[in-house]
Parts: sequence; C-alpha cells; structure tokens
Amino acid sequence: MNLVTRIRPADYQDVGRLYRFICELEEADLNASAFRAIFQRNLTDRRVHYLVAEVDNEVVGFISCHVQYLLHHTGKVGEIQELYVMPEYRNQQIGRQLVAALEQLASEHGFVNLEVTANQKRTHTHRFYQQLTFRPSHFKFVKEVQ
Repeated sequence: MNLVTRIRPADYQDVGRLYRFICELEEADLNASAFRAIFQRNLTDRRVHYLVAEVDNEVVGFISCHVQYLLHHTGKVGEIQELYVMPEYRNQQIGRQLVAALEQLASEHGFVNLEVTANQKRTHTHRFYQQLTFRPSHFKFVKEVQ
C-alpha cells in the first residue's frame, strides 16, 4: 500500500522528532544539545540536504545527504548519511519516496554520484539500496579519534 506522502525540506521545528529517529537508528542516546546545534548549523549549509516525509501532517521519515566536490569523481557527490522511517510506516514505499526525492534533487543540482554506506549488520538495508540500483562497490573503514 502506498500512503499519500508529502516530502519537504526539514526545518528546525523537526529537530525533536529527528533526534528520536536518529537515536533509534543508531541504537543509542545521543547528546541532545550537540545534536540540536549540529542540526541547526547544517540547516544553513548549502552542502547538506535534509528531507522529511509526512503522512497526515506527521513526520514519519527522514533522509539526509551531505555533498562534497571530490577529486576522484571530478564532480559533486552526494552521500546519504541517514535514512529512517518509523517502524509502523515501513514497507509502504516511504523510504523509496525519500530516496526518489533525493535523486531528483541530485539531478537538479548536478551531482555525478549518489552514495550510501550502511552498517554491515543491516543486511535488509543493503537489499533495499540494491533494489534501488545502488551497487556495492566499496568498503568503508572507520577509526574513532578521541
């Protein structure tokens, strides 16, 4: 079933809901004040795109994309940083609609690539992106710096 979904740019009024989404996604209680400060800063950064999905005026999903000009791609590359849909709204095409809206934005803004990294344990997420014609082409290595 496809719900009537409105996709729009996020605004600061969404911060509380998005904080809960990202905490659930990361399975952690993030620092709320740091989250709010970063969210507010990124709302003014033209290289960061935050989109939300609404059903009946309720925010039920979120996607974020950070843009970089990369030498090895000789162009503008968008990287999906987070994608979250509330559990009760999953399997209703909302994630696909968020990605489609981001792909439209990427096309309008002249991106050469749209990339995403997903945790190795999230095999359902890997399948989701592969169904949307993303292909697994890289490994990502992470080292915490403290």
